[in-house]
Amino acid sequence: MKKGAIISNAYSRLTPVENQIKKLKKEFALMGVEINEFKNGSFDLYIDGSGKIVNSLKNYDFCVYLDKDKYSSHLLEKSGLRLFNSHRAIEACDDKMLTFALLADRGIPVPATVPAPLCYSPYAEPAENFLKETANKLGYPVIIKQCYGSRGQSVYKAECFSELKSVYENLKTLPHLYQRCIKECLGTDIRVIVIGGKITAAMKRSSETDFRSNIDLGGKGEKFIPDEQIAELCLKTAKILNLDYCGVDVLPDKDGYLLCEVNSNAFFDGIESVTGINVARAYAEYIFNEIYAK
Repeated sequence: MKKGAIISNAYSRLTPVENQIKKLKKEFALMGVEINEFKNGSFDLYIDGSGKIVNSLKNYDFCVYLDKDKYSSHLLEKSGLRLFNSHRAIEACDDKMLTFALLADRGIPVPATVPAPLCYSPYAEPAENFLKETANKLGYPVIIKQCYGSRGQSVYKAECFSELKSVYENLKTLPHLYQRCIKECLGTDIRVIVIGGKITAAMKRSSETDFRSNIDLGGKGEKFIPDEQIAELCLKTAKILNLDYCGVDVLPDKDGYLLCEVNSNAFFDGIESVTGINVARAYAEYIFNEIYAK
């Protein structure tokens, strides 16, 4: 019997995640693949006293890993389970600064980006010189992003030094970064789904009330046909990061396009409703062919 596992976060009850699981299970069932779903932490996965990895899921043919827990993904993969996406790919996308570091010098245009120096004490003196130099490099407004976060909820905009300093004070003990604001496209971006090195669907997202275009924050989507420049940018990014599946977010700039972010577990709902494309089916078919058709 063909069988696979789907793992999601132990604490998440997000509707888009539950919908991802339901849609994938339905598509795999049509292909004769039985899928069992698990919350991270609900199965045996640990290093025993002899240093061996104990993994109660190791006999599954594959695992669709819908979590960002890099420790579990590392142990699962090291014990022989094929993950979609791989541990390294998930890790690379989960940390936004790591994403940009891995893409640096690889021909991927991005907004100018400055990593925040790590701070281990909430009582540390404000890094005013660093903030002033950063603002001089990037100009106002400055975009600030926590390195770990999704759905646009950990992204901020500072219009002046006092706002920049205020955001910094709230984030200084958390990994974060600073980026040049692409003023031409505030509240607008392009989401492209790449599966197995091919573009599956794309939409343009825009918001009239927020500088962030995320649909969860009130943005609206419309079907979009990527041109050759966008397609090349997205496919090259996915290849460098070794992603089986991803959502690549692109910013239109006056001189072309810039990479905004890469999401290794991009949700299906919004882009499927806008484009009419069954992204879940395309992903399930890709996994089936990777596991059973070779």
